Amino acid sequence: MTDIPSKVPTDPISPDHRRTRRDFLYVATAAVGTVGVAAAIVPVIAQLEPDKATLAAGGPVELDLTQVQAGQQVIVHWRDHPIFVINRTAAALKTLQSPKLIERLADPQSDEMQQPTYAQNWHRSANPNYGVFVGICTHLGCIPLYYPDPSASEPATDWLGGYFCPCHGSKYDLAGRVFSGVPAPYNLPVPPYRFVNDHMIRIGENPPNSHFDFASIRQI
Repeated sequence: MTDIPSKVPTDPISPDHRRTRRDFLYVATAAVGTVGVAAAIVPVIAQLEPDKATLAAGGPVELDLTQVQAGQQVIVHWRDHPIFVINRTAAALKTLQSPKLIERLADPQSDEMQQPTYAQNWHRSANPNYGVFVGICTHLGCIPLYYPDPSASEPATDWLGGYFCPCHGSKYDLAGRVFSGVPAPYNLPVPPYRFVNDHMIRIGENPPNSHFDFASIRQI
C-alpha cells in the first residue's frame, strides 16, 4: 500500500497546482484568523516544523508535548503528511466512551487496521491524554477542521467534539473514529510513534518490540 495521497486524486489540474491547493487547505486549517472557521479552531496552535534535513529524509520527528495544552492541537509534518497531535481534556475522554457517541460511529472498536496494535483501543493512542492522527480525510484527501467543543449546531447538529471535513461533510470524533453515514469510509490513520519520555513523542518510530508498517493502512 502506498502512502496516503496528499491531494484529491480526481482533480484534473497539474501536480504543482494540486500541491499548492493542498498546502492552502492545510494553512487554512491551522490559521486561527481564517474567515468562517476562526471560532472552530481557536485551540489550534501554530504548526511545528522539524529541520529541513529531517523532512527531506522522511525520518522520525519529535514533539515536546509540554507545548500542547489541554484542549489544544499542534500540527507537525511527517513524510509530507500533516500530523494532528491533540491534548484531550478529561471531558473529551469521558465523551469518547459515551454510548451516545459510540452508537453513531462506523468503526468504534477500530477493527479496520488504520492504527498500530498499540493504538487499537477506545482512545486509539499509546496514551489516552494524547491523540496522534494523520490529518487527511479518508474520503478524498481534504484536511479536516478541529472542533473540540460540543455544540448544538456547529459544525453539525448535536456535535460532541471532533473533526469535520469542510469538503464533503465527513465527521470524526476526538479519537479519529469516523461517523456512520458520511462519505469517509475509514477512521483517521494513526502513524507509528512512541514516547521517548513522559513529555516527548517521536513520530515515525514504533515502540521497542513493536512493529507497524504504515503502508499497510487502508485509505482511499
